[in-house]
Amino acid sequence: MTFGEQPAYLRVAGDLRQKIINGSLPPHTRLPSQARIREEYGVSDTVALEARKVLMAEGLVEGRSGSGTYVRERAVPRSVARSGFRPIGGATAFRQEQADGDGRGTWESSSAQTEASASVAERLAIEPGDRVMCTRYVFRESGEAMMLSTSWEPLAVTGRTPVMLPEEGPLGGMGVVERMAAIDVIVDNVTEEVGARPGLAEELHALGGVPGHVVLVIQRTFFASGRPVETADVVIPADRYRVAYHLPVK
Repeated sequence: MTFGEQPAYLRVAGDLRQKIINGSLPPHTRLPSQARIREEYGVSDTVALEARKVLMAEGLVEGRSGSGTYVRERAVPRSVARSGFRPIGGATAFRQEQADGDGRGTWESSSAQTEASASVAERLAIEPGDRVMCTRYVFRESGEAMMLSTSWEPLAVTGRTPVMLPEEGPLGGMGVVERMAAIDVIVDNVTEEVGARPGLAEELHALGGVPGHVVLVIQRTFFASGRPVETADVVIPADRYRVAYHLPVK
């Protein structure tokens, strides 16, 4: 193979990908069989199989048990709003969107006390094993799961206070800034690091994805005078959503 030349399986996958993109192979169409790919492109069974694997890993096709491999419906990416750390009225950006009259979003949550893992402890500047409140969320749009979030708050900060449970009490659901202010903890900074990785099996099961699908992961941490008071992992399916930031100008 000369310098810069693609392996055969990538060239075959690229041609099939282009046919999917330009509509020659529309959604729900059966992908050419391995034998057909072998004959059409003059490649081996191994190359044909690897090309199909590439398209499946990219989420362009899906296997149907006992039926074959089919072109997937291509979702039109929608936006997930992110905002600065002082949203209007204390509600999160997602909840603001759903309050505008056109939103059809819902969410479920569950909270439980647990011990901080080593990674969570590092993010919260506490010791591994320290007690934290862990809250897990599933956000839905028109009934479809579109975002997962897991947050951790050190009970050294919120324990035995009215805001110990993020979604219960007089300030339940109002967001970290508003809740912390109620116990005289003033949030003055937030960081968000955005990355991408293959989704975990349980994440893809919850989000309706298939193995190999990529998710966006937002690692968020709220600070009060330099002290982390909440950290969270937000997981979003990358093939269906884009993250849109709305940041205040100072």
